[in-house]
Amino acid sequence: MLTIVRHVESIVEGLDEKQIEDMVNTIEKAKGIFIMGAGRSGLVAKAFATRLVQLGLTAYVVGESVTPAMTCRDLLIVVSGSGETNSVVRAAEIAKKVGAKVLTVSSYPSSSACKLSDYIVTVKGRTKIDIEKDPIRSQIEGTHSSLTPLGTLFEDTVMIFFDGIIAKLMIEMKAGEEDLKRRHAIVE
Repeated sequence: MLTIVRHVESIVEGLDEKQIEDMVNTIEKAKGIFIMGAGRSGLVAKAFATRLVQLGLTAYVVGESVTPAMTCRDLLIVVSGSGETNSVVRAAEIAKKVGAKVLTVSSYPSSSACKLSDYIVTVKGRTKIDIEKDPIRSQIEGTHSSLTPLGTLFEDTVMIFFDGIIAKLMIEMKAGEEDLKRRHAIVE
């Protein structure tokens, strides 16, 4: 757990403030916010969508049966450590065709999803494409991370990053915890 916490702290310290400002401003301006990720990144994206809705914003998870059509006044946020997940790249392509803005959260700013994006937030993290090829070298260098398999470090870091974005939006929107609680699900 300490390895994970140290990783998150080092990544948070290196985040680009301009990327964060752009993300917050773009979320605030969007008519609707559509969010997508696959696998565990998708679960992190859904958690973020939940908080956006509780904050009073209009947010949808791509792929859910109640998600409406996207328009040119909307924002698509895609979460993909590699930025190469087929479904995520395809969603970004479709969003661009309807004129929506696209924001990608990824470890790889030169990835296919990022190339399609209007905005990028780079969150470094060991992803599924970074599987150790030389575990002995990794252990000697102190970068051994087999206890955080595949995309764990990316997903954990993005979850905390998204919680920080919610906190910033709460300040900017002058919203308190009671405001979010009023919109919290009561039928669960």
